[in-house]
Amino acid sequence: MKPLEESTVWFLTGSQDLYGEDVLRQVAENSHVIAAGLDEAEAIPVRIVAKPVVKSAESIEEICRLANTDPACVGVIAWMHTFSPAKMWIPGLLALDKPLLHLHTQFNRDLPWAEIDMDFMNLNQAAHGDREFGFILSRLRVSRKIVVGHWQDPSVADRIASWSRAACGFHEARSLKVARFGSNMRRVAVTDGDRLEAQVKLGVAVDGFGVADLEESMNQVDGGSVDKLIDEYHDQYDVSPELRVGGDRHESLIEAARIEQGLRDFLDAGGFRAFTDTFEDLAGLPQLPGIAVQRLMADGYGFGAEGDWKTATLVRVMKVMGAGGDRGASFMEEYTYHLGDTGPKVLGAHMLEVCPSISGERPSCEIHPLSIGGKPDPVRLVFTARPGPGVIVGLIDLGDRFRLVANEVELTEPDAPLPKLPVARAVWEPKPDFETAAGGWLLAGGSHHTCLSLDLELETISDFASMAQVELAAIDRNSTLAQFEKDLRWNQAFHHMTSVP
Repeated sequence: MKPLEESTVWFLTGSQDLYGEDVLRQVAENSHVIAAGLDEAEAIPVRIVAKPVVKSAESIEEICRLANTDPACVGVIAWMHTFSPAKMWIPGLLALDKPLLHLHTQFNRDLPWAEIDMDFMNLNQAAHGDREFGFILSRLRVSRKIVVGHWQDPSVADRIASWSRAACGFHEARSLKVARFGSNMRRVAVTDGDRLEAQVKLGVAVDGFGVADLEESMNQVDGGSVDKLIDEYHDQYDVSPELRVGGDRHESLIEAARIEQGLRDFLDAGGFRAFTDTFEDLAGLPQLPGIAVQRLMADGYGFGAEGDWKTATLVRVMKVMGAGGDRGASFMEEYTYHLGDTGPKVLGAHMLEVCPSISGERPSCEIHPLSIGGKPDPVRLVFTARPGPGVIVGLIDLGDRFRLVANEVELTEPDAPLPKLPVARAVWEPKPDFETAAGGWLLAGGSHHTCLSLDLELETISDFASMAQVELAAIDRNSTLAQFEKDLRWNQAFHHMTSVP
């Protein structure tokens, strides 16, 4: 089963009536073979569904409008097997509001040199037809991804996979509901933003609730649900003796489990797939949610601390885009640096809320003091993130537009144990180097709250930004600070010229 099995991408093949029924039958057969081949590709996480060959303006507009209304359809792949006059595509392209991928391929990999005749040329002319299609896309300024190569090449499947993951993330954002318990941390700038514009631009709806609403949900949790969660804690984590039955802090574990179940019940009842809280507004909660937040993220929920609804949105979207991966994604914050002889490194963590999906070890369930929040000590999971490649992404509101800031990183093991750091953490080396990555992040105004994904690559983030028409400032292994600064200036001019009042 594919990790995003319930999502579909429609495969549209363009042609026309000029070539006769025999050619059109062959076009349809070839189209179904390609769609089936892509559907079987292990890398592609969604279902690829072949649709009837379109050969008129009416059939094109009809299929595009049907794609719009199908809740399972997250995007459309278009390919011109033959020449397909592009004026036919105008009504459909203007109507289409799903992401579009233009696949430039052909059915046959090799040319049968000794057998080529004009019938073969008329049938296999994607080199011709796709240029006509590419023109009308550019003329209409239609945003799309272009993938070039033979449909059986693994690199083609990989690029389609990246785009389809982004399409699923975009689809999720357009219907995402975020529950915001309390407000933002007072006097903090970057976690604030225009929630109305986020709904207009991305589709995400951010609804505010009092902590009393969460308390009411917690108070309705029965003892059996709490006991079941505590059994899960003992089964999945190394629970410290003081939190076990008979330990002098066992009551804190019971309270943590009650918070988790109350959160789950509240979010599920309201259809929320992401949420925020803040340590400055805990009201009657017995402790700041720690293990509850970590476990909810592990189950795919988005989270942002201190009221950061933008990062909560981002974590949920990146969780969806990385579905089926085995390395994880988490809310994250750059805390401090190692600038010693072993090379610059970043130590990322948070007070409590790092997702165990990125853990390289069996987490331990512990309780430690927390100097902020004014509540008893919270229960949390402690672990170190696994090494390997990753990407860190932040979402900021610049006033006139949203910007995604992204950086390729390589996670590493800490240089030494961290016995006195009682929180989950990750250590990484930013690409291409510390100076470029940190300097570029500051130039772009990147947030300190981010999403760290070990399953996604930068291409998927770029595809998502294109679909959402959100600016992307990307720092990768080839970036230079001088070029990055120039790119930001060009972005400023571009978004100023293309912004809609």
